Amino acid sequence: MVVLDRDRDRGAETVGELVARGCRAAFVPGDVSQASDCERAVRETVHTFGGLDVLCNNAGIIQRASVLELTEADWDRAMAVNVKSVFLMAHFAIPCMIERGGGVIINLASGWGLVGGRRAASYCASKGAVVQLTKAMALDHGGHNIRVNCICPGDTDTPMLRSEAAQLGEPVDQFLSDAAARPLGRVGTPEDIARAALYLASDAAAFVTGTSLVVDGGGLAGS
Repeated sequence: MVVLDRDRDRGAETVGELVARGCRAAFVPGDVSQASDCERAVRETVHTFGGLDVLCNNAGIIQRASVLELTEADWDRAMAVNVKSVFLMAHFAIPCMIERGGGVIINLASGWGLVGGRRAASYCASKGAVVQLTKAMALDHGGHNIRVNCICPGDTDTPMLRSEAAQLGEPVDQFLSDAAARPLGRVGTPEDIARAALYLASDAAAFVTGTSLVVDGGGLAGS
């Protein structure tokens, strides 16, 4: 497994945790919005592990703002991190997968890629783009035995979710409590999303491609 992250310390920490659990893992520093870094990450993955079978595009940022509050730079940054990164990583990874006879791509979208959300214009637009890009890649590369799916999480207890509370000027505890107002009565955990990704990467999902798997505790069930 290769971890690509612009944060060297946290990337190395993640790799350390994987190695401690018995995984073969390596860290490649880089910015997924930059073509040269994406190409280098794929090249180093193939060199280190002999090939590339699964690509998980998990980079994402959110800015809680309407179109009136966003600047052009804000918009461009959201699109670069949330959408362009998926295109770039797939662009360089797919030829390697074709050489190996197939592969799996998992993109992280959002429930707000399927329905709108208040004061999250760039995030909703970018995640909606990920949903549609996923479908387009599934159509284009099914013949190469490459499955492409996306996960649409609901509110998940990560630093990004907690940052939203700060952006909106709301107490974190109250923000998380409000976010838990869904049929299963809680926000998600990173493990909830990881298990969904493992399913999509596995042979259990051998006939699944072009889909958007909603993992949100029922939050969109009534939408």
